[in-house]
Amino acid sequence: MATVRELPTFINGVNVEGLSATVDAIKASPEIAKFKFRIENRWEDASQNRSTVNGYFGAGQEMTRPMPFVLKADEPAVLLGKDNSANPVEYLLHALASCLTTSMVYHAAARGIQLEEVESTLHGDVDLRGFLKLDPKIRQGCQGIRVQFKIKADVPDDQLEKIAQLGTEHSPVFDSLTNGVPVSVTAERL
Repeated sequence: MATVRELPTFINGVNVEGLSATVDAIKASPEIAKFKFRIENRWEDASQNRSTVNGYFGAGQEMTRPMPFVLKADEPAVLLGKDNSANPVEYLLHALASCLTTSMVYHAAARGIQLEEVESTLHGDVDLRGFLKLDPKIRQGCQGIRVQFKIKADVPDDQLEKIAQLGTEHSPVFDSLTNGVPVSVTAERL
């Protein structure tokens, strides 16, 4: 008698069996958990530059995407740019928003929590006096970042905050921003 194979269960668009299998594979072979992401950047003109995202190392092997992603950066006109794309701080906010959201959605799915909609608004405060070194007491980076989630799910209101915390508890970008990460910079002749 032939057995009927069940289709994977998807919660929030996440293949929950696949997620569980990934966790089990990492438990069995912890070395496959190590990933190294890369980005290559090239300055174009004034405040404009472009980054290319393609290869990365993960699951114990070198991986290449079917098509590279290109990310352009610029500054608004008031900051002497041409305003052709998001600026680096806006990309930082995007990285944080998307990582918090993905982490929240995956971990909610793993717990069987169905989310209908998730939206967020992020604000990053930068004081140019720090960037321009006009006041040594003001840092060059963001003085603060605020994240506001709106979540639609069939749960009591008091559970919404716990769902949002799934993002902050598991997001690599949130962890990198809030706990710092060593960054080394070198230069060589082109």
